[in-house]
Amino acid sequence: MASLNLTQVRGKNFVPAEFARTRPSWNRPSRVGFKVFASESQAEPDLSVTVNGLHMPNPFVIGSGPPGTNYTVMKRAFDEGWGAVIAKTVSLDAAKVINVTPRYARLRAEPNGSGKAKGQIIGWENIELISDRPLETMLKEFKQLKEEYPDRILIASIMEEYNKAAWEELIDRVEQTGIDAIEVNFSCPHGMPERKMGAAVGQDCALLEEVCGWVNAKATVPVWAKMTPNITDIALPARVALRSGCEGIAAINTIMSVMGINLDTLRPEPCVEGYSTPGGYSSKAVHPIALAKVMSIAKMMKSEFGDKDHSLSGIGGVETGGDAAEFILLGANTVQVCTGVMMHGYGVVKKLCSELKDFMKAHNFSSIEDFRGVSLQYFTTHTDLVRRQKEAIEQRKAVRKGLQSDKDWTGDGFVKETESMVSN
Repeated sequence: MASLNLTQVRGKNFVPAEFARTRPSWNRPSRVGFKVFASESQAEPDLSVTVNGLHMPNPFVIGSGPPGTNYTVMKRAFDEGWGAVIAKTVSLDAAKVINVTPRYARLRAEPNGSGKAKGQIIGWENIELISDRPLETMLKEFKQLKEEYPDRILIASIMEEYNKAAWEELIDRVEQTGIDAIEVNFSCPHGMPERKMGAAVGQDCALLEEVCGWVNAKATVPVWAKMTPNITDIALPARVALRSGCEGIAAINTIMSVMGINLDTLRPEPCVEGYSTPGGYSSKAVHPIALAKVMSIAKMMKSEFGDKDHSLSGIGGVETGGDAAEFILLGANTVQVCTGVMMHGYGVVKKLCSELKDFMKAHNFSSIEDFRGVSLQYFTTHTDLVRRQKEAIEQRKAVRKGLQSDKDWTGDGFVKETESMVSN
């Protein structure tokens, strides 16, 4: 695809014709209220997606964090074939960011059998902060990456204190490097809330609305708002972000947690000089929670924003192509992976793409849009489940009562048909 003029794409009320033709609609008949018929084509499935005018070879995106912390690792991600890269979150003054070590702790499943074999890693906690590298260094590397990979999507993750001028300056500086979009970190659960940063904004809808207003008035590239799961109803801040001009929602960031207590030392993990602090929980164990949050956001977007050009990026415990397919079935346009890369390396994207294609082949889907959002229609209320089951039971009982009319008798099944109408 030819390179895009993203300044034009970003316009809030301007949609170029070429993008208007490719942008997905929440109200496509094939996904809402109608049975989905898979394509008859046997061609290799197409994983490419176009999201907010940004074309990606596949929906797999490096999530903001250690896998996007410098030029070397982001270059590696592009070389391995990731659809897009979101850099580690930057702010104006990196000198205020001081990390500690160790800053990770793992939760393992109980090992099978006896012995000392370690079980599979199912949970991961981090107490890591945003980028501690000078902003100037990160900006230089953004620019270098865009010069070397002009057709690949590089997204800057940004976070600032409650200061309009600071937000405007940060946006201006990252945009000058040629980045393709901005993800605003409204969701980091630790280290920054006391400075009205991260989750402190994402959990306060009034504050979120104000900051989103500043951001979207300044930005000229697409803006995604990254949501915190550490809130009662995640659809509320997501709605505020979209109404305040954001083109996309990313969810979820990590879940506030305490990984555990060492029963030998009686100290919490991860242990830094004998002490710890609550951190963000990720990996496989959070996947069901992430699916529920994404489902909630997707239903809100579908019912309240219709076919407007808004996007959804699913995050949480993705380690297989099947994990990714679940997010897409709930309406996600893209799927982010962070902890999975830390555990399995950048090459895991090849496995993810292969497994997602296998899923698509099994259902004869030819593109991501063929199945995006298909499963959303099957979520309802518990009251409705009770009603549906009652109707189904009554229907099955009606069938067991026997023939409905004399015309239904058959010669071959006469005895069984007679038995179907005996009451004892």
